[in-house]
Amino acid sequence: MSATLGRSRANGTVQQTPSQHIPPPPRRPSSKSDNGGYWAAVALLLGLLVPVLGFVAIWMGFSAHDARKDANRAAQAVSGGGAVSAMDHSATNLGGGTDLRSFAGQGPANAAALAEKHVAMDATLPPAPAGPVARVKLVLVDRTIEIAPGVKYRAWAFSGGAPAPFIHVRQGQKVELTLTNKGAIPHSVDFHAARIAPDVAFKDVPPGGSIHYSFVANDPGVYMFHCGTKPVLAHIANGMYGAIIVEPRTPLPHADKNYVLVASEWYLSSPGFPEPAGLDMAKAQRQEPDWVTWNGYAGQYVTHPLTADPGQTVRFWVVDAGPSFNTAFHVVGTLLNRAWVNADMTQFQRNVQTAEVAAGGGGVFDVKIDQPGLYPVVNHSFASVDLGQVGLLKVGNVKGTMSH
Repeated sequence: MSATLGRSRANGTVQQTPSQHIPPPPRRPSSKSDNGGYWAAVALLLGLLVPVLGFVAIWMGFSAHDARKDANRAAQAVSGGGAVSAMDHSATNLGGGTDLRSFAGQGPANAAALAEKHVAMDATLPPAPAGPVARVKLVLVDRTIEIAPGVKYRAWAFSGGAPAPFIHVRQGQKVELTLTNKGAIPHSVDFHAARIAPDVAFKDVPPGGSIHYSFVANDPGVYMFHCGTKPVLAHIANGMYGAIIVEPRTPLPHADKNYVLVASEWYLSSPGFPEPAGLDMAKAQRQEPDWVTWNGYAGQYVTHPLTADPGQTVRFWVVDAGPSFNTAFHVVGTLLNRAWVNADMTQFQRNVQTAEVAAGGGGVFDVKIDQPGLYPVVNHSFASVDLGQVGLLKVGNVKGTMSH
């Protein structure tokens, strides 16, 4: 038996002793087969990935091309060009420049005097027509309006105003609607109170054309109506909105005064004086308004307050036309005795401090105030108050004014 010699030390001498045979360590099996499988899997994955990436690149190219075409078509619509479908509501970058200067609070030197001379929009709820049918005629016109003291704006307006004249019907009445377009580009009208096929009723009306449709106002509440032509953001921001009140078949608790308030934002391309402003779409897309208003004119119910006598119940029918901001409805100095939130007329909440009205939504709110005074009516999102969304409810024969 073969042996190797080991060296050991004993009594200072070196002895050579046989050591037991130690078998060599086992050899590592070759990794060739493992490496081959790994690289084969990598090659397969790369083979699959390359055509996928190629497909994605081609798809992105076509998408970018289509997006550019879509933006150009929508921009032409805003500037007076071709029609676009009312059913395509997607946002589109219309340009609007990169200079997003704010014109908030800017007005001519005689703005205070102009505010006094301004004839405030009558916020009183108009009567509902008698009979089973309510016939509504809306005429779209392009016209210059005033949205703050001395501040002019080139609007697209239903029946000459922004908001449009209020529509009041009774639950169960048939609404016969006719829209005539006397503007320069296609428009449409979308009624939130209607249960109807939008691709049929809310389709575009070309310049000089008309559309007629009808619906039964089965759902009580207060609702927005607006232009539904693409880009909807631009059409609403340009003034194409209004409120329809569907009075419940079962009478609500008595109210001595009924007022309609429509909230909206304005995005200006210039200060609006001495020359009228137009829409700055870039501001609208960034939700950076220059003015926010009740019934289309900043602060008009501060200079010309809404009125009530002590002890009277005042009912507010509130619509938020947006196009983007919500309204946190609040009356300073009191609570909302009754709040039909989101215009659900089947039930109400009591003694609410602030009620949310979403963009495109509505709510009905009662207040009963016994003490004479000036009570601000505000959006409690106070950036909107600073931009003009504030009014006063004057209870009793009180003098002076106040700001908030």
